[in-house]
Amino acid sequence: MRDVNVLDSHMAYREAGRGPPVVLLHGNPTSSYVWRDVIPHLSDRYHVLAPDLIGMGDSGKPDIAYRFADHSRYLDAWFDALDLQDVVLVGYDWGGSMAMDWAARHPERVRGLVVYETFLRSLKWSDYPPQGAELFKNLRTPGVGETLVLEQNQFLARSLGVGVKRGLTAAEAAVYAAPYPDASSRRPLLAWPREIPIENQPADMTAVLERYVAWMGASPEVPKLLLTFNSPTPLGAPSVVEWAQGRFANLEVVALGEAGHHASEDLPDDIGRAIAHWLHRLAHSQEAGRNTASRR
Repeated sequence: MRDVNVLDSHMAYREAGRGPPVVLLHGNPTSSYVWRDVIPHLSDRYHVLAPDLIGMGDSGKPDIAYRFADHSRYLDAWFDALDLQDVVLVGYDWGGSMAMDWAARHPERVRGLVVYETFLRSLKWSDYPPQGAELFKNLRTPGVGETLVLEQNQFLARSLGVGVKRGLTAAEAAVYAAPYPDASSRRPLLAWPREIPIENQPADMTAVLERYVAWMGASPEVPKLLLTFNSPTPLGAPSVVEWAQGRFANLEVVALGEAGHHASEDLPDDIGRAIAHWLHRLAHSQEAGRNTASRR
């Protein structure tokens, strides 16, 4: 783990390997720890970096609202502090949204994009199973969400319990729990569910989603990989995958095995190999393109 000052705080990140940069962005309520078994598949050929988003993992916990825009500011500062260029971004859950948003705002610095189990379009309450809809409605209700997340710390255990098919060991669960010992430290965990674009609310987050989705469809120069799994959540449902295939430019879809929402806990080797294979083909394709251009 390394650490770098960003804005008024600091961000921790994992780093391994040398070569072109590959940045791995986690979701809620995990941290860069979720990538620990994916990284070795990539670090033999690439400079792999996996930050803890601000307020999460070992990163600082400044007094901010922890909305998407806040995370974007700190992530932008992290990219700039490390002077990362020509980047391949990998992300799931909110990390996928952060990756697509950063790419849409910094297209000159992006070489490729890999996402899964992330927010590709505004959801409807009917997309959720009844228990899921009830949970997220409660999390978005003032007072109720604070009780469930800040006071009772229910979201962390429930998300990891449902979202990891194999089940976490006690030691693994302890790593994820360590950054959130009290109510104040859990504010990021509550802020994220309230950012999910559901029925086009919140409006500002829906606008962010629409902006990066538009870019995903208008950037054929940037190769994109969408990983899919059996037992999908609403984020990876077949209808969403089909929708993305019809709208995103230069998109490849690779189906893997059965996994929960936090799929790199269930299938880290499959995910790592799929990304490594795609990167290998991407490098050869880009090299061939450069050779063709030089002969003209």
